[in-house]
Amino acid sequence: MVNVLRFTDVSYVRDRRPILDGVNWAVDSSERWVILGPNGAGKTTLLKLATANDYPTTGEVQILDATLGRVDVFELRNRLGFASSASARRIPAGERVRDVVLTAAYSVEGRWNEQYDDIDLRQADRILAEWDLTEFADHRFGTLSDGERKRAMIARAVMTDPELLLLDEPSASLDLGARERLLQMLSGFAQSPGSPAMVMVTHHVEEIPPGFTHVLMIRDGRVQASGEIAQTLSAENLEATFGMPFDLSVSEGRYSAVARP
Repeated sequence: MVNVLRFTDVSYVRDRRPILDGVNWAVDSSERWVILGPNGAGKTTLLKLATANDYPTTGEVQILDATLGRVDVFELRNRLGFASSASARRIPAGERVRDVVLTAAYSVEGRWNEQYDDIDLRQADRILAEWDLTEFADHRFGTLSDGERKRAMIARAVMTDPELLLLDEPSASLDLGARERLLQMLSGFAQSPGSPAMVMVTHHVEEIPPGFTHVLMIRDGRVQASGEIAQTLSAENLEATFGMPFDLSVSEGRYSAVARP
């Protein structure tokens, strides 16, 4: 196994307020990580650093064997896949779904005058099929449901065959049916041996797809627990992370947490 992401004693301070404090964390190429924590824990900042969109105040961040501050981040970002609600808001509402996926090849958010090879067109159509979007290929992005948009953004993120895929709350705001459909697809993707290393942020253990292997639990910018999900995701660690006691259960790889009275 090879490290694709490593944080070494990373701290991040803004306006004299520590957002991350002494984070040590490593992701190997075969691992699928979920990051759990309450609002304000530092999860978004972790992803900003992991996607080379910001720099640590102290410590070292290595992404795909490159160290932030010593690498061309634009070249590095081409090797990463990233999907979030914020990135979805930058997509023009009138863009065709096929072009939403296809334009990832040029790292642009709207079709202009780029020229695409047949291999790019076939790749886009293959990925649309994998994420159950073929029937929407010629639809406008702005007409899609929330669940369809989430899948389109993930399809865009994997268009370039990234070495590391990062997902920021991919099932947030979805209704039950759309959430379960997306989680089934993420589970299948996570368990495929050809898939890249994955990191997914969520607030809810119910949104962890089967096939994810590790969990990082963070509160107030500090790591509360980190390791293989079967050993690390416990009621005790949930209490340390969210500040209240929980009953935790698992069935067929799906987790559920309920606060104790």
